[in-house]
Amino acid sequence: MSGIGVVAGAAGGYALARVVGSYIQNVQLPSVWPLIGSAAVLIVAAILGALLPAARAARVDVVQALRAE
Repeated sequence: MSGIGVVAGAAGGYALARVVGSYIQNVQLPSVWPLIGSAAVLIVAAILGALLPAARAARVDVVQALRAE
């Protein structure tokens, strides 16, 4: 899910930067590398944020969890 959000946000941000850059004179848009770097940082943060709950859920006994429901 976070991958979809990163791709949509990066595409929208890049498109918006192009549109705004066309209206403002003497402004250079940055290269693609900051966009790729920020997307990589966000993906790593999402993975690290999901590891703890996933590890906790993997330790739960399925039968006990179903009985508790």
